[in-house]
Amino acid sequence: MSRWSVRIESVVLDDFKNVKHGEINLENKKSAYRASVLGLYGQNGSGKTALIDSIGILKLALSGSRIPAKYADYISIGADSASLKFQFLVKKGEAQYHAWYEFRIRRDLCQEDYSPQNIENSLDPMSKYRVTLYDECLRFQYCDENVKIRMASLIDTKTEEVFLPKSRYIELVGTDKKTSTDIYVAYKLAEERSRSFIFSRQLVSTVRKNCSNVIYTDLINSLLTFGTKELFVINTDTSGLISLNALPIAFKYKYDDEPKETFGQLAIPLNESVLVPMELVDVVRELMSNMNIVLEKIIPGLSIKVYELDTELSKDSKPGKRLQLMSERNGKEIPLKYESEGIKKIVSILQLLIVVYNSESITLAVDELDAGIFEYLLGELLKVISEKGKGQLIFTSHNLRPLETIDKGFIAFTTVNPENRYIRFVNVKGNNNLRDFYYRDITLGEQTEPVYDPTNNYEIMLALKEAGKTYDT
Repeated sequence: MSRWSVRIESVVLDDFKNVKHGEINLENKKSAYRASVLGLYGQNGSGKTALIDSIGILKLALSGSRIPAKYADYISIGADSASLKFQFLVKKGEAQYHAWYEFRIRRDLCQEDYSPQNIENSLDPMSKYRVTLYDECLRFQYCDENVKIRMASLIDTKTEEVFLPKSRYIELVGTDKKTSTDIYVAYKLAEERSRSFIFSRQLVSTVRKNCSNVIYTDLINSLLTFGTKELFVINTDTSGLISLNALPIAFKYKYDDEPKETFGQLAIPLNESVLVPMELVDVVRELMSNMNIVLEKIIPGLSIKVYELDTELSKDSKPGKRLQLMSERNGKEIPLKYESEGIKKIVSILQLLIVVYNSESITLAVDELDAGIFEYLLGELLKVISEKGKGQLIFTSHNLRPLETIDKGFIAFTTVNPENRYIRFVNVKGNNNLRDFYYRDITLGEQTEPVYDPTNNYEIMLALKEAGKTYDT
């Protein structure tokens, strides 16, 4: 039986980091490809990472997870809140939704006791602030062979009540007074605990129990599954861990003879062997074996081996096995920690790239995909994924090689205007080299918004000289 697949179609940000307003459509409207790829380019500090961070918050919201306190600092300076809006295409066979999920976040003082004795449920026990997620709204339109529903609100919390429309509240929750009380408590707890109410465990469980309309339940379930199991976000923290000789591996893996899927993230220290729970030893072994199939083709002669050392008990007395990752080149083995950061970066995301290539239901968002990766290899990898892949890949990059290798409809740019952060280039002809076109626009400014805040080489030289006076000899 086919499954629901979810794809992000567009993102709208307001007062989020350095984006006063920005909206971007992620779909390639110029060409028909199965894959959805968006490469975002622009100068430093122009809103590229903001897009990836917004998708990171989306994942937390959809999965019902707590939003860490650090995101309170992502609200633009001078603004009381930030607004995030996402449009999705959700489909299975002939049935499909266009869904819109939006919410606001604000910074509030913590009301909870975050003393050392009460930090069990806190992601950031030292913070004085918390993120409050509010004004959630989930709207949709739906069609299949027999039913068509125009755009309508399913759950809208922008009200003094728990949510509207009232008719949908009754369909989703029912009229039982105890259930209504429980839902109200869940609504208040979600706000206090920096979680989404729409995708909270209490509301989702109640809807599954009481709602007989599968159109509604399928939408909520598909978005919850997407956020929990099928949306992966790799930010610059990953590169930081690699620099500290820890290999973060995000993965989604399915054994051939089993219906169950394994997904999650592992951070494997490279300076020493690591104790891995027994239930994950097979996962690590299979992941590395699977990755080697591709790794040997993109970096000839290289493969990753897993050395299984002693069996030990962890601190909680659960059995585990100590593992060490090794790099093998042309029959010679060295610890993986001695490989370049570029190779470690490739290894850390390669399993997800494999899944994006093969599965329509996977979305991977990567900040600074090019970090440490040879530009020719980067261009070729993206060309293969964009032309023959099935899933969705969203990435930021400073390396311009992909502008020459992938379809122009897969590329968007940031601007220097915080009121209009994201644009697609216009007047790009089929025979134009987009890389050269971008350089020309930096110089001539032919688009509706400037994409580069120009620098002056003479002023840079004077500034370097002024700053270096104490070094004159």
